[in-house]
Amino acid sequence: MKRPSPKSAKPLQPSAGAPDRYVCVHGHFYQPPRENPWLETVEVQDSAAPYHDWNERIAAECYAPNGASRITNQKNEIVRITNNYARMSFNFGPTLLKWMADKAPRTYHMILDADKASAHRYSGHGSAVAQVYNHIIMPLAGRRDAVTQIRWGIADFEHRFQRRPEGMWLAETAVSRTVLDLMAAEGIKFTILAPHQCARVRKLAPSAPSTDNLQPATDNWTPTPSATVDPTHPYLIRLDEGRSIAVFFYDGPASRAIAFEGLLNSGETFASRLLDAFHAPAPDTPAHAELSHVATDGESYGHHHRYGEMALSFAMHSIEDSGHAKLTNYGEFLEKYPPEWEAEIAEDTSWSCAHGVERWRSNCGCNGGKPGWNQLWRAPLREALDYLRDASAPLAEAFADGLLTDLWVARDGYIDVLLDRSTACKDRFFARHATRVLTPAERIAVLELLELERHTQLMYTSCGWFFDEVSGIETIQIIAYAGRVLQLAAKLFGPAGRDLERQFLAVLADAKSNLPEIGNGADLYRRYVTTTRIGLEQVGAHYAISSIFRSYPEEGELFCFDLHRDSHEAFTSGRGKVALGRVHIRSRITEESEELYFAVLHLGDQNLSAAVRGQLAESPVDLDAFTAFSADIGVAIRHANLPEVIRLIDRFFGTLAYSLTSLFADEQQRILRTILDRTLAEMEDSLRKIYEDHASLLRFLTESGMAPPPALAIAANFAINGSLRRAIAADNFDAAEISSLLARAASDQVVVDTPVLSFAAGERMKRAMVALEAAAEKERAMMSALQTALTIAIALQTMPFDVNLWQAQNIWNDLYRRSDKAYWSPEWKLAFKKLGEALYISVDELVTDEGVSAF
Repeated sequence: MKRPSPKSAKPLQPSAGAPDRYVCVHGHFYQPPRENPWLETVEVQDSAAPYHDWNERIAAECYAPNGASRITNQKNEIVRITNNYARMSFNFGPTLLKWMADKAPRTYHMILDADKASAHRYSGHGSAVAQVYNHIIMPLAGRRDAVTQIRWGIADFEHRFQRRPEGMWLAETAVSRTVLDLMAAEGIKFTILAPHQCARVRKLAPSAPSTDNLQPATDNWTPTPSATVDPTHPYLIRLDEGRSIAVFFYDGPASRAIAFEGLLNSGETFASRLLDAFHAPAPDTPAHAELSHVATDGESYGHHHRYGEMALSFAMHSIEDSGHAKLTNYGEFLEKYPPEWEAEIAEDTSWSCAHGVERWRSNCGCNGGKPGWNQLWRAPLREALDYLRDASAPLAEAFADGLLTDLWVARDGYIDVLLDRSTACKDRFFARHATRVLTPAERIAVLELLELERHTQLMYTSCGWFFDEVSGIETIQIIAYAGRVLQLAAKLFGPAGRDLERQFLAVLADAKSNLPEIGNGADLYRRYVTTTRIGLEQVGAHYAISSIFRSYPEEGELFCFDLHRDSHEAFTSGRGKVALGRVHIRSRITEESEELYFAVLHLGDQNLSAAVRGQLAESPVDLDAFTAFSADIGVAIRHANLPEVIRLIDRFFGTLAYSLTSLFADEQQRILRTILDRTLAEMEDSLRKIYEDHASLLRFLTESGMAPPPALAIAANFAINGSLRRAIAADNFDAAEISSLLARAASDQVVVDTPVLSFAAGERMKRAMVALEAAAEKERAMMSALQTALTIAIALQTMPFDVNLWQAQNIWNDLYRRSDKAYWSPEWKLAFKKLGEALYISVDELVTDEGVSAF
């Protein structure tokens, strides 16, 4: 792809006397909630490799790069690092922002900072737009659920951006007049829709003093078939009880070109396309302000289109710097230029389904085009979820009676707890919504009830229907959320709650997979959901097994659970190891807790068994009996009597019911990697010794033109690549050693492991920059840290592979932008400049977003 260069731009010239021209680019940044419903964490997703999961992958490819996007010169050197979010309009899904706050905090704060910067830039109007909470198709939701989605979306926005939202993004832009009315009733001023979602328009009378009593200039409506609405200005939508909302219909052809037609291949072309959207001035016609605006998935800028964020940066800066139009956001434009036209929307339509909203309930034909496949499964999936929602609601109301003043008001208010799980926040919640001071058991039950209600929302996340196959990860995810609803219903509602699962699965069985080996939705539920459903005992088993491989503090956390270790003993005999202990586990979500006793027997590698018993079991554990059991285990281990150990554990616990496969996915992979790493290290040491013993022979064979034996070539490959990996990652970075190893690789015809070494080099450079940043913060050992970073950066320029310097460049830029440069001695300034140049930054051309240069 051609990376855009500011020197190559030839923006269009505006006509003399042209009206005010404004440009707005909107990005809808969203990923579905991916958290395990029982652990409240996103587990490893193999399809996202080499990243841990899809959130992490797309954050690296899109969300983070847009917070620090590059504009380069003709030599591909960086001349500007800019936060795209500060100039564009954007919305982020609340559940995605929750993940980012924990897992990608630097990017998360770039987004929050950008909203503040945009408010300063755009007359007090921040560019962030709210979103319905977990991206459900609003016209298909009941009124109660739709209200919760809007209120949760607003509350989440206020919590993060510290202001009221002006606009709100609808999932898939799926809209109905009722949905717009609910949004307006909550104070939302505008939304953004596709042009084909406009049904008809008419002019408003110009003399109306306010939107409260705007009158049409004519009774005649003009239909807008085939997306023919003029997108260059906002439209007023009249609603119930005098309410109204503004709608911006985006430029459809330009938005499609961004998403599907390669417009982001050139920042210059992108800028020109945005400027081409303005109307040519008509003679004898009063000039009006115009808005050229596009809306696409935000992931277009970097994830779907590599370097798309750079094209966006270049286009926005080119337009802004040249003065051919002004950048704006929807809030600012709406305040300056209120609607002069009225519109009516096309009911039950969306931007991604040609059949309205059928993609989320029927086999409408909107799909990925897999030959021979159908989406008949969509209807029974929605029917099953609707049954679960509707059948559980009266049971929930009956359960809440006497505990909550109003279940549904409490559910809307539960967003405060979702944003802050602290005991103090829960106390405030119960003070507002409980009928009285609840007992601890009642408090747990009410929290479980509200978690049930939360999962009835999550199970309607739109991505569950969007793709082609019922066994896709997005569909399994929403079925898992339904599984959590069913688990809690069975616990809270007695026989009526337990019966819900039977009927749910009967309906879900009609959701037939396109893959014969998969079966149907009920089969998927039994295969993927039933097997992952957990309680406190399973959390205890995970803790017990993983304690063999890692040390836990006395007080700690495990996913969404708090742990207190009451006792822990470990006994070793040869390769065998036994761990015994007692742990108190408490859920931070529902506050349920239990004390658990455990025993783990590890016979090396993957050979592991564990047993767990809790105080809530039919036969609670006696502490004195456990103490005696522990003593007996110690005696058996000292005598290396492993059969006796197994008999003792069986007698005390009943059975060794858990194994390494009982671990939750991430920890299972981590422990298996630990086991494999030990094995691989032994193999690597052996191969390195073979190579070192025969290196001269290998070199002689190479010089003689003879192919080395495969075994010797394999040994050389492992030895040199392993040594390179360690040398690059070493704290004491030795550029000469790395150069020597690369020369040996070349002479011995060893192919370097580019992906592994490139990753290691990028991480080492980042570590050096993090150390430099820390030294600058403390103003200690700064020159030493700077020289280390410079040495590494210069060495990496000679590597025979590309190195990802993105994070290192960001840290350099952060240091460069600091207003306090008192420590910038001439020596520091010279070395810091050389470091920037080694990181491919054109330091002499570089300016900040504020137009400031330090050199």
